[in-house]
Amino acid sequence: MSLTLNLDFQYTTTVEKLWTAITDPSKLAKWVMENNFKPEVGYQFQFRQKPTEYWDGIVEGEVLIVDEPNKLSYTWGTGAEKHTVVWTLQDLGDGKVNLHLEQTGISNPQALNGAKYGWTSMGGELEKLLAQ
Repeated sequence: MSLTLNLDFQYTTTVEKLWTAITDPSKLAKWVMENNFKPEVGYQFQFRQKPTEYWDGIVEGEVLIVDEPNKLSYTWGTGAEKHTVVWTLQDLGDGKVNLHLEQTGISNPQALNGAKYGWTSMGGELEKLLAQ
């Protein structure tokens, strides 16, 4: 069984500024995790945070799609879970941009709920970053 998470975030910003926020490692560190990300297809990277007793704090990823400034996709692997994340940006006009997240390959409802909670929280951090 494979589950999919779909989330939409609306931000008051430009598509270009939002694209930078999801592809620039120093910006990603402010709303996702420390990382060595590069928006280059085939590039392998890590998101890193402090380990807990349940998790080593490392997300392994590989960039799959870079279609600036419309779509970004990469793998998202932790432990036995290996997902695909796709970000789609859409200019809604009036200074608003929609950021759509699709995360596929989630193995169980607990992982789905965890991902939803995590991205919703990080989406709030991204909003703060864009407002700066």
